[in-house]
Amino acid sequence: MLLFLGRRVPLSFAHRLTAVCPSSLPRPVLVSSVLIRLRALTRVTHRTVFVSAAGQNRGTMPERRPFVRLPTDVYPVNYGLCLKPDLIDFTFEGKLEALVEVTQATHQIVMNCADIDIITASFVPQGGEEINATGFNYQNEDEKVTLSFPSALQKGSGTLKIDFVGELNDKMKGFYRSKYTTSAGEIRYAAVTQFEATDARRAFPCWDEPAIKATFDIALIVPKDRVALSNMNVIDRKPYPDDENLVEVKFATTPIMSTYLVAFVIGEYDYVESQSSDGITVRVYTPVGKAEQGKFALEVATKTLPFYKDYFSVPYPLPKIDLIAIADFAAGAMENWGLVTYRETALLIDPKNSCSSSRQWVALVVGHELAHQWFGNLVTMEWWTHLWLNEGFASWIEYLCVDHCFPEYDIWTQFVSADYTRALELDALDSSHPIEVNVGHPSEVDEIFDAISYSKGASVIRMLHNYIGDEDFRKGMNAYLLKFQHKNASTEDLWDCLEQASGKPIAAVMGSWTKQMGFPIIVVDQEQQGDERILKISQKKFCASGPHNGEDCPNWMVPISICTSEDSKCTKLKVLLDRPETTITLSGVSPDQWVKINPGTVGFYRIQYSSSMLESLLPGVRDLSLQPVDRLGLQNDLFSLSRAGMISTVEVLKLMEAFVNEPNYTVWSDLSCNLGVLSSLLSHTDFHEEIQEFIRDLFTPIGLELGWDSKPGEGHLDALLRGLVLGKLGKAGHKPTLEEARRRFRDHVDGKQVLPADLRSPVYLTVLKHGDSATLDTMMKLHKQADMQEEKNRIERVLGAISAPDLIQKVLNFALSEEVRPQDTVSVIGGVAGSSKQGRKAAWKFVKDNWEELYNRYQGGFLISRLIKLSVDGFAIDKMAAEVKSFFESHPAPAAERTVQQCCENILLNAAWLKRDSDDIQQYLLQRKAPPV
Repeated sequence: MLLFLGRRVPLSFAHRLTAVCPSSLPRPVLVSSVLIRLRALTRVTHRTVFVSAAGQNRGTMPERRPFVRLPTDVYPVNYGLCLKPDLIDFTFEGKLEALVEVTQATHQIVMNCADIDIITASFVPQGGEEINATGFNYQNEDEKVTLSFPSALQKGSGTLKIDFVGELNDKMKGFYRSKYTTSAGEIRYAAVTQFEATDARRAFPCWDEPAIKATFDIALIVPKDRVALSNMNVIDRKPYPDDENLVEVKFATTPIMSTYLVAFVIGEYDYVESQSSDGITVRVYTPVGKAEQGKFALEVATKTLPFYKDYFSVPYPLPKIDLIAIADFAAGAMENWGLVTYRETALLIDPKNSCSSSRQWVALVVGHELAHQWFGNLVTMEWWTHLWLNEGFASWIEYLCVDHCFPEYDIWTQFVSADYTRALELDALDSSHPIEVNVGHPSEVDEIFDAISYSKGASVIRMLHNYIGDEDFRKGMNAYLLKFQHKNASTEDLWDCLEQASGKPIAAVMGSWTKQMGFPIIVVDQEQQGDERILKISQKKFCASGPHNGEDCPNWMVPISICTSEDSKCTKLKVLLDRPETTITLSGVSPDQWVKINPGTVGFYRIQYSSSMLESLLPGVRDLSLQPVDRLGLQNDLFSLSRAGMISTVEVLKLMEAFVNEPNYTVWSDLSCNLGVLSSLLSHTDFHEEIQEFIRDLFTPIGLELGWDSKPGEGHLDALLRGLVLGKLGKAGHKPTLEEARRRFRDHVDGKQVLPADLRSPVYLTVLKHGDSATLDTMMKLHKQADMQEEKNRIERVLGAISAPDLIQKVLNFALSEEVRPQDTVSVIGGVAGSSKQGRKAAWKFVKDNWEELYNRYQGGFLISRLIKLSVDGFAIDKMAAEVKSFFESHPAPAAERTVQQCCENILLNAAWLKRDSDDIQQYLLQRKAPPV
């Protein structure tokens, strides 16, 4: 799963059920009465329903127990599942006929079940008589149901039959409804699924744990004018006997797989189709009338499947793969085997109206989800503790894949800015967590869908790949996939395979990175002796509040590479630092050469050079002799050291001025991001305008060089850079940029000259930041008229730039309106909070005032964590940390507890940074403006 910023026994495929969908499903009249009971259940923790022979309830009994995994005395071999959704009443009827194996005699079967009401249940032993269940004990807190039987179910095979009903909810999880508008303006609904991590149990009673794998025979009874999709290809489609408006669609038997990867979609879609070079049918499903917008993703997918097949030396195991755009979707995308679901903005590209960053995003997300078809789906983590391996690996290899498909994107440099530095930032907090977290109750899983599992996970895999070398890495990956295909594996299983392939101590090295939180700062000093450079290197834990000076300082096994100015792209020496400090001698290094640690910025650590080493490296920034990724890394390390109070922020501002000749998009992007943090921090002072002037001075030369219009021969990165620079200048109030943005905006609105997609975000942002109520009204109108979700999102993200308090409130109210899709409310509120001091205050008040509605909308999932972070992370006053902490103590959000801690820590760090450095920063910014004496 990719977050929009993230996973038993091999059995024969022969066990299949035939009559999956008899027409005797419970009738709709029963559904409504049962759902009234079902909704009432959600307010009760436990209840036991005793069923007499006539099926009547006989009473309830409360009960409490701690969380335990499901018992192993009964496990599924094959699920025969038939579902009949009602897209008007938002209910569904289901029939499960599961072939199971009883490993020891038992009177009960314990399964996962949530928000579902079981009507009848029975067990038919192989060759024996049907035994009806006499009671269903729902443990709602643990999302389980215990089916009780009057006589023991004997060891051996049998069929478990369950008739049940449920609700097509509006929470974007389980089996849910997704609202869309037809071209004629009519509102309709699709029925779609999102089961990761633990929501398959909301669609059918099941053993909803990743290690309990089985095969699936799925059938769907749907309106005949709707598309019905599932993991496998359709093998039969016939009229439904009881209703001429319905059809019954049956799908081929799946491979052995985990429940969280099962998927079905019922709705109205068009598609484009192709075949990969290895014969796999690939389809991209789009909203009706938008098939054209699926072509780019189709091209990426058909290139990507053969790339992974070659990389892993394991063929894709299904006959087809579908990629589908879903209107209401909480994550970025989900890797369901053979039926990958996406937000529209993560899949659809309009050749005329999509910007370059959207194309790149689609390529990365497609690469991420298709990697999971092997790494996650074919071989699956044993329990949620190993989620990081699924997500970290896919977050790394998506870049490898995009680099293969689109080398012109320079995507590995972008990885450092997008993932590596983001992970370092979060992992420096005291409230971070190790990559691998022991997960008990599945409700804890949402907390670890974060930048540590994804971005730090990807960064340490990248470091590992570099340490092992590509050839041995591929060899180890192939051994791992072949050994564990259709099974489950743990982190240690992968280390074993990579260790055998490479002969290196992988488990020992990687254990230091995955089992303890944080990372080291590598402190480096040097001494010249003849033509030898003596380096003294030491490590200690890096903390956002400064270096760790305690007694119990952890150590890492750190792969360290070193290069010199002789060749900045060629590693001169590699060592494994497995102790607190060491001394290294480099031969053949003259006194005038610089030495650089961590070329390529691959090792997951910060570096603190001695002042003489740093001085010798800085000219490499100005004359571009350092690689772009290392210019970026040097600046980012120093920025982080300034926030931690280890150097003055003024030193970083001086370094930033050395980037005036910088041509690289990603380096500018990281600079821009750090200046944004500083600008946000200084919005709490009375010299905020001075930092805007600094930004204008820094970005003006590159802005003038790029101009507004693309030139012949320009590529993807030039388009990204132009949008970034113009947006930065416009927001900072650069007058010529503001005037040109207003002129182009008027022409765009009047239909004289449509803005190129790559210029829309910077122009919209600029005119809003310096706009009035008429500007906001125009933007709202553009939003309403937009036919493409990408354009709606583009507008939603910048609306918060508006400055007047009454207009800020209007934007916040808009965030919760019907005009904004539920998953996008978060980015509207976040946009307000991130744009100004007034916006931050207003957004936090709005979140508090509307907490119940927001919490209910996201059911405490990862979107709540994202909302909290975006709303409060920018505060820089000690008392705000106390206020945030106090609010969430009285309004608990269990899945966001760690996020709340991290936000409070960030607020205190911001406050300390401001107290420490604000006077010096002000003095420096004023001196810059003073005329020379």
